[in-house]
Amino acid sequence: MIVLQVNRLTKSFSGVPIIENAQLEVQHRDRVALVGRNGAGKSTLLKIIAGEMNYDEGDIIIPKDITVGYLEQHSHIDSELSIWDEMLTVFEPVRQMEKQMRHLEQQMANLNPQADQEAYDEVFKAYDAIQVDFTNNKGYQYESDIRSILHGMQFYPEHYERPVNVLSGGEKTRLALAKMLLQNPKLLILDEPTNHLDIETLSWLEKYLASYEGAILIVSHDRYFLDQITTITYEIARNEVTKYPGNYSFYLDEKAKTYERDMKRFEREQTEKAKLEQFIQKNIARASTSKMAKSRRKVLNKTEWMDAPDGDERSAQFSFSTKKQSGNDVLSVDDLAIGYGQNVLAQQIDMRVYRGERIAIVGPNGVGKSTLLKSIVKRDTPIAGSIRYGTNVEIGYYDQEQATLVGNGTVLQEIWNDWPLMQEKDIRTLLGRFLFSGDDVEKPVASLSGGEKARLSLAKLMLEQSNTLILDEPTNHLDLDSKEVLENALDDFPGTLLFVSHDRYFINRLATKVMELTPTGIVEYLGDYNYYVAKKEELIDLNILQVEEQAAPSTAEEEHKQERREQKKERRKYERIVERVEREMAEIEAKLDELNEQMHDPALANDHEQLIELQTTIDAEQEQHDSLSEQWLEATEQLEQLE
Repeated sequence: MIVLQVNRLTKSFSGVPIIENAQLEVQHRDRVALVGRNGAGKSTLLKIIAGEMNYDEGDIIIPKDITVGYLEQHSHIDSELSIWDEMLTVFEPVRQMEKQMRHLEQQMANLNPQADQEAYDEVFKAYDAIQVDFTNNKGYQYESDIRSILHGMQFYPEHYERPVNVLSGGEKTRLALAKMLLQNPKLLILDEPTNHLDIETLSWLEKYLASYEGAILIVSHDRYFLDQITTITYEIARNEVTKYPGNYSFYLDEKAKTYERDMKRFEREQTEKAKLEQFIQKNIARASTSKMAKSRRKVLNKTEWMDAPDGDERSAQFSFSTKKQSGNDVLSVDDLAIGYGQNVLAQQIDMRVYRGERIAIVGPNGVGKSTLLKSIVKRDTPIAGSIRYGTNVEIGYYDQEQATLVGNGTVLQEIWNDWPLMQEKDIRTLLGRFLFSGDDVEKPVASLSGGEKARLSLAKLMLEQSNTLILDEPTNHLDLDSKEVLENALDDFPGTLLFVSHDRYFINRLATKVMELTPTGIVEYLGDYNYYVAKKEELIDLNILQVEEQAAPSTAEEEHKQERREQKKERRKYERIVERVEREMAEIEAKLDELNEQMHDPALANDHEQLIELQTTIDAEQEQHDSLSEQWLEATEQLEQLE
């Protein structure tokens, strides 16, 4: 069932087109990602679909029975109610039903069926009808749903009575997301829902959305999140919307293949065009060949030659270098306590950082990750403990709040103030690499967007040539292309990296070690984010085993419990396999549907080369699907044996 259809939608601002002839379709239970560069029009399209912005041409079709929930970027709740009471407002109709049920129950208790059977039957009939509606609207579980979602968003019973208006901006954003999930619309539209969420909350949200009953349309810069949730990707680029039948990683692969194919076609056409032009130039003046040349010129002028496939989009281009190498021991932290005044966020922090290491610091919001980095770069004073720096260590610091930007001048002056000996043309060349060109360099720093400030901060960081980079949420505000450029630059960086990030894809790409900050110290994991997650799961399983072992009263019972534990462990393993394989099979099935649609496209009927290429892709995808089916059968058989 179609829940949303966008047909030939066009939107302009001051005569400049943002979206042209956009086509988009969302079916029931689809998980759709909308991607594109900052400024491409993603949020604009979501606002139009949600009815919060008008459009110039086209149609948006949403069936009457489809409820739409829209959570815009940076949205939050302002209310004088408590957290719990604010969540209850979602279920006001259900609560009114509940009050009516109590009233009818009281009426039935006061009536004597033998004395007035007709009145009693009438009340009982009304009660029966409203009870059915109450049940269908989850009346018996709405409080449980509130507790479950608030817990997932890290609001616990001790927080329920806190007034909403005293919460921080990040907490209000999380609460707005919780309220939207409780509303349970049939079409859920989310614009950057992962902002202000730590890794634990992100993992919970991914699992919740995976089993969500309705359709989901998401804009997000979190690639790991998109890969886990979405099965269809729409890209907005150069004012057009293009569909890719897979998650974000599939989209990147297909886009690269399309670019390579289009580039070959473009080069063939350019060669053909050059031959025509050369023939016309040589023969147009000759009487014997002039007629042929004029005929070729008509062909040249009538032919719709393909534009270069890369269009006019640009990516930032930069790299990080060092002036000199540090010693092997970069940083030693001993028995550190961090916080503000009497508020200790974390203590007993011990860590060692060695040259060339790439360390990601993770942990829940509020545990002090940013405070730890600020203590290391001497922006904050630790409550206790010591920090020692190695020989020749030169630290470059990226602040997620862009506090390193002065902000009282232009972009050009921001660089010139710190590097007064640089020539203006060199500064302009540098800024051009960070996508500040022409009049952009004269913009006031205070007026820059979050993404522009992030790129300017990175430009200053690059000029410092520090051998140790300490980065606090460096991917915040960056679009997906800029993130990839930053990753490539850091991957080639010859020095030491210590960074805080909620971007799990970023951590996976760069980290050689993960340090989890807790209120009572740091736990090290010698690998990337996936290794960290796997080890955490192992530790949870081990803790469960230890608890069960401590409670074991006898050898026989212990053997029985040990057997059950092994079975549980095996079952969890195969359940994970089944879950993964089903997700991958669904993605391939979506790809196959799209490829088969292309095979039956009349426009390709005579394009044998394209049809052969499509059939080869279909065969490869089908082979992968068959392989996954075998894995699924094996795993489900194992699960049946473990029942």
